[in-house]
Amino acid sequence: MNLLSASALLLALLPLHAGQLAVVAGGGAKIADAPATECALHEPFGVEFAPDGSMVIVEMEHGQRVLRVDPRGTLTVLAGTGAKGFSGDGGPARDATFNGLHNLAIAPDGTIYLADTWNYRIRRIDPKTNIITTFAGTGKKGFSGDGGPAAQADFGSMIQIALDPVAAHLYVADIDNRRIRRIALATSFVETVAGDGQRAAPTDGTDAKAAPLLDPRAVAIAPDGGFYILERGGHALRHVDPAGKIRTVAGTGKPGASDGGDARLATLNGPKHLCLAPDGTVLIADAENHLIRRFDPQTGHLTRVAGDGTPGLLRRPHGVTVHDGVLYITDSYHDRILRLEP
Repeated sequence: MNLLSASALLLALLPLHAGQLAVVAGGGAKIADAPATECALHEPFGVEFAPDGSMVIVEMEHGQRVLRVDPRGTLTVLAGTGAKGFSGDGGPARDATFNGLHNLAIAPDGTIYLADTWNYRIRRIDPKTNIITTFAGTGKKGFSGDGGPAAQADFGSMIQIALDPVAAHLYVADIDNRRIRRIALATSFVETVAGDGQRAAPTDGTDAKAAPLLDPRAVAIAPDGGFYILERGGHALRHVDPAGKIRTVAGTGKPGASDGGDARLATLNGPKHLCLAPDGTVLIADAENHLIRRFDPQTGHLTRVAGDGTPGLLRRPHGVTVHDGVLYITDSYHDRILRLEP
């Protein structure tokens, strides 16, 4: 069974909102090596696609695995034993242990970067050998290392990581340090590109590196060469332009679920993740509102894309990504991956 046929089979089982929504992974009882819809997932948080079209999923606290769903729809374990811990560097990724995998990023050559959140490290899987190593972080929670090698730097809880379009830099949402940090892949040197470590709402037009942030949970690269920051505690979406100036583009700072019209007058509620769609719009996993929202930088509007605002359909959307024009959503409460087609 492939992903498309699995989607078609389950379409009738789910309510529809703004398109066809279907389960493509999770909901079964098998561990692995079976169709993805017949396998059990355990708190899927991040989902991305590899160059060969495979879907790669990371499981958080109750899973601690990295899973691969090939284009035919078969799920296998790529990394992790399922146990919590820190081990495996220098060996096969299948034998490694993790502690709270929140998210991942995949380079054009297939290299996988993992946000191993409570090990305070970014791990890397070589696509040719499947050997795992630590790319960033000492394993000690803290803040240090700007201007030097990322492997010798201390980080807070790494939540989302994102690669720029040419895979020159890896961006890190360092939520506990209230900063966005950037690692140059060629040198592995790390620097702060937003946040001064203070917890407050930034003022529009100020230098992002000198601005406070309210729990930066996620980061995504903007088409203009800047980047977006999604703040969980700030209930807002910020944009940092190529000149390094920050401004709020969505959210009032108060929790809620209003939309339509000016996105700066709309409300979000504990948003968890974001990604860029091919048309340059920003897709937001508005987890506490049980919605996927879309910010359009051309119109400045915020609209709903998926979910009906109740926990029945999307209980806890923690991850969003777009592949071949299709939106994929992780629901970490219902332990499944959904896809939304136009």
